[in-house]
Amino acid sequence: MTERVVLAYSGGLDTSVCIGWIAEATGAEVIAVAVDVGQGGEDLDVIRKRALACGAADAEVVDARDEFAQEYCVPAVKANALYMDQYPLVSALSRPVIVKHLVATAEKHNAGIVAHGCTGKGNDQVRFEAGISSLAPGLKCIAPVRDYAMTRDKAIAFAEAKGLPIATTKKSPYSIDQNVFGRAVETGFLEDIWNGPVEDVYEYTRNPAEPREADEVVITFEQGVPVALDGVAVTPLQAVQQLNQRAGAQGVGRLDMVEDRLVGIKSREVYEAPGAIALITAHRELEAVTVERELARFKRQVQQRWTELVYDGLWFSPLKQALDGFIDEANKYVSGDIRMTLHGGRAVVTGRKSAQSLYDFNLATYDTGDTFDQSMAKGFIEIFGLSTKIAAQRSLRAQDGAAAQ
Repeated sequence: MTERVVLAYSGGLDTSVCIGWIAEATGAEVIAVAVDVGQGGEDLDVIRKRALACGAADAEVVDARDEFAQEYCVPAVKANALYMDQYPLVSALSRPVIVKHLVATAEKHNAGIVAHGCTGKGNDQVRFEAGISSLAPGLKCIAPVRDYAMTRDKAIAFAEAKGLPIATTKKSPYSIDQNVFGRAVETGFLEDIWNGPVEDVYEYTRNPAEPREADEVVITFEQGVPVALDGVAVTPLQAVQQLNQRAGAQGVGRLDMVEDRLVGIKSREVYEAPGAIALITAHRELEAVTVERELARFKRQVQQRWTELVYDGLWFSPLKQALDGFIDEANKYVSGDIRMTLHGGRAVVTGRKSAQSLYDFNLATYDTGDTFDQSMAKGFIEIFGLSTKIAAQRSLRAQDGAAAQ
């Protein structure tokens, strides 16, 4: 039986060339798989037909937008996931859902190899291959760009020689990856970290410096999941899509950072994630109202580790799955409304309301009606500071003893 290779297919030049390249290098049939995670662009059926025209033995397309939003973006919101306190895991979140469908297709077609178009310098090669090995340890992974030295000029020459139905001359100065949760831009003049981004880098957001009226939105959560905008019920996908439009129109979610890649390289990345930043900002504020102090303190440690695991491609790891349980439990009472003003590139919380609130007005107020018994404070401070007081007394005795010698 002819060997079969399942290829993660985007429809662009590199993965289109990969179809014939893999077939020639391995003698295998190639099954192309295109997964829609809200990246926009061409119709999935057009992409499927292109894969077949480029020599794929079969091609499958998957509309995974709702799945991606519900099962991958929502957990990131519940975890307030910001890698290096900035990046909302735009690309990192999409890889495991793509991996899931690659493995399912490999099982369906009895394929023993999965291929992707990543280079040997980035994070995505790890995310794909670590994810595949977690779900199907018996599958082999190959990466033509990395393993077979498939450079872009060689890819263009191959496409032209084979007459592949794909544009080979027009090239963006940037490397772009996008999905419904955001957009990542790198390379080109951005590789000089002194150069500032120019407006043509951006697509999801408008210039925040342009004058415009502010937009006010109320986001409703149930157990950490966004369920309504301005009182109108939405799915997680709709929440992200609508906030992409509204927050993006206000320039919210632009990020320019030097990032620590898993492979040890520092990389300059420009991101725009208006919906993601608006949702995480709102969710984090609602947690401040509804999550008990010690649980909130510990969750901040857990969510940082969760974020690092997802960034590093360990979505399917035992530790990440265990942390999922903690994060879900911590979101048990994160329900209510957050009012935000979107304007000038910022999402600013202006109001909070929750039936699960731990904020007690009568305890917090300094005015008439204060129910906090301030007479308890003096004794509390004495006990709270007792251990450090005793240690300080010991230090003073030691100093006095040393001075007397």
